[in-house]
Amino acid sequence: MNTLQRLWIGLCLLAAALAAAAGEPAAAARPDRISASDEFAVQIVSDPQISPDGRHVAYVRQFADVMTDRRYTNLWIVAADGSGQRALTTGRRSDVEPRWSPDGTRIAFVGEVDGQAQLMVLWPDSGRMAQLTHGTEPPHSISWSPDGRTIAFTALVRGHEPRLAELPAPPEGAKWSPPAKIYDQLVYRFDHLGYLPPGYRQIFVVSADGGAPRQVTTGDFPNGGWAMSEVRPAWTPDGRYLIASVNRRADYQSQPRGTDLWEFSVADGAARALTTRQGPDESPAVSPDGRHIAYTGYDDEHLAYQVTKLYLMNRDGSGVRVLTPTLDRDVGAPVWAADGSGVYFEYTDHGDTKVGFVSRDGRFRRVADHLSTGTSSYGFGTSFSVSRSGAIAYTYGNGALPGDVALAKGTATRVLTAVNAELLQQKRPGVVEPLTWASSKDGRTIEGWLVKPPDFDPAKKYPLILEIHGGPFANYGDRFDIEKQSWASAGYLVLYANPRGSTSYGQEFAGLIHHAYPGDDFYDLDSGVDAVLKKGFVDASNLFVTGGSGGGVLTSWVIEHTDRYRAAAILYPVINWNSFVLTSDIPWTGYYWLSGDPWKNAEQYQALSLSTYVEKVHTPALLMTGEEDYRTPITEAEQFYAALKLRGVESVLVRVPGEPHGITRFPSHHVAKMLYVQGWFDQHRH
Repeated sequence: MNTLQRLWIGLCLLAAALAAAAGEPAAAARPDRISASDEFAVQIVSDPQISPDGRHVAYVRQFADVMTDRRYTNLWIVAADGSGQRALTTGRRSDVEPRWSPDGTRIAFVGEVDGQAQLMVLWPDSGRMAQLTHGTEPPHSISWSPDGRTIAFTALVRGHEPRLAELPAPPEGAKWSPPAKIYDQLVYRFDHLGYLPPGYRQIFVVSADGGAPRQVTTGDFPNGGWAMSEVRPAWTPDGRYLIASVNRRADYQSQPRGTDLWEFSVADGAARALTTRQGPDESPAVSPDGRHIAYTGYDDEHLAYQVTKLYLMNRDGSGVRVLTPTLDRDVGAPVWAADGSGVYFEYTDHGDTKVGFVSRDGRFRRVADHLSTGTSSYGFGTSFSVSRSGAIAYTYGNGALPGDVALAKGTATRVLTAVNAELLQQKRPGVVEPLTWASSKDGRTIEGWLVKPPDFDPAKKYPLILEIHGGPFANYGDRFDIEKQSWASAGYLVLYANPRGSTSYGQEFAGLIHHAYPGDDFYDLDSGVDAVLKKGFVDASNLFVTGGSGGGVLTSWVIEHTDRYRAAAILYPVINWNSFVLTSDIPWTGYYWLSGDPWKNAEQYQALSLSTYVEKVHTPALLMTGEEDYRTPITEAEQFYAALKLRGVESVLVRVPGEPHGITRFPSHHVAKMLYVQGWFDQHRH
């Protein structure tokens, strides 16, 4: 029996043991319920790309392999009527970013060759495949030229480490330790990426028939994006220029919102700025006639959160105007209609991600609802594409469906795939019920959702878990969440909500926590628990609270302000804003979430830090963070753990090896995360 097999058996035994310790049957092991181990069964669709003629959709399908404890992605294709679904690539590979050629005969993608990502092209009719690049750095953000002859992409061009001294060479036959690593950049490591190599990502082009790639952009700038951002170059219709969102300012690391739209000549790399304001200008889309550019952004007012708007300007950068002046929601991923009549885009309203359309004269309409994919209540990972006929392919899902490929045309919508049909025929997910309530702080309406056990009986009493989202500028919605479903299957009610500060409710609602986080969001959450208690089926003596990242911040804040919860699970939190700003991979946060640098605003940093109020905590707490988490470094959780131990509060610390922020890189670790939280709560049930 190998190590992974032993680990898998151990996790299954752990689920049963934890339930038994609580005096309850091992509900999570029941074959008719969603369990933590279904992490290895759920398949996830993403990046649906409709062919130019609207007849087929290529998409990415992800699966988790129990034997290697890794996630893999293959490319699939399905006809617009839902027939003919088949795999384009297979096996333990990482194939992503399918993009149709303008004539619809080929699909370019980033595929794995001998463990290295390369730019590939395949012919879906025959299955033939060709490798276009043979580099050592992975390509990103591929884009076909309008004539289909060239493909643009971005890739890292490595530089040199800072040189401090000439070191002696080891004697022949000697084995010296690896040399020191030297960094001179503000952001020298990044979550999920690790410690960053020196150099800059640049824009390249390569012939679609193969040959040597040619570098278009140059200079010590992240012309192809950097750790914080992805740059997808947009071609002009004549194929002579690439338009990209680039931060070419000297302070691009400390002020990452300062992106501008730049024009790069494909022939010689000549660069020209089209926008120059203070604030992000991103996601350029050039109109079919080449006369206009749609893009997203805002004028940076140094607020913790600002609504991203959709803009339209002339090709030369003049005549800028807002296309969505009355839509108080974030706008993303603009795509022009083939006839140039307007722009499609993605936005989220009240926790529901949608596709909208706005004409050149500002007339707005909703096109599709319920964009969702994955195993989280967040709206991350959704996407859509548009054919020449106006048919839209997108990722569709809800609280009981992890996500499928759907097609919308006119008023008709069709779900094309059913990648988790067999799983959901065997497993009964808990019902997700929408709720609203008035906050005890100021009477504002707060929106939330309650996941009920699959065999819910309103005559019974159930323990309740309050699960808090991170961000804090993010949103939950009616989206499938394996963590919440697994806890519901184990007999818990799970309440999740969008307290003040959440996105998808507009600028004013999110701005309520500007320079005041954590704070009044506590009352929104606490009022939600009160609202569910009034329904009569909650065991008031068995309340629990958990959350990750910003949710870990609020979980800590909650148990510092009330003793109503029997136990808390604090996942990858920020505990001390001072140390967070100086050790996180997003050190500019202090400029926006707080009032500036910690050495200039010590009192505010202390007032909002969880370490300041640890003396008030009596609730048993589990703390868990990945050892490679550079967003909320593990030292944050360790600080709170040490403080609780010094005070004699029951607590445990879980360090997860090899994991960045979120603890989902390795499927077995995600399973363990779910079971450890459930186990901690089971042990503290009254």
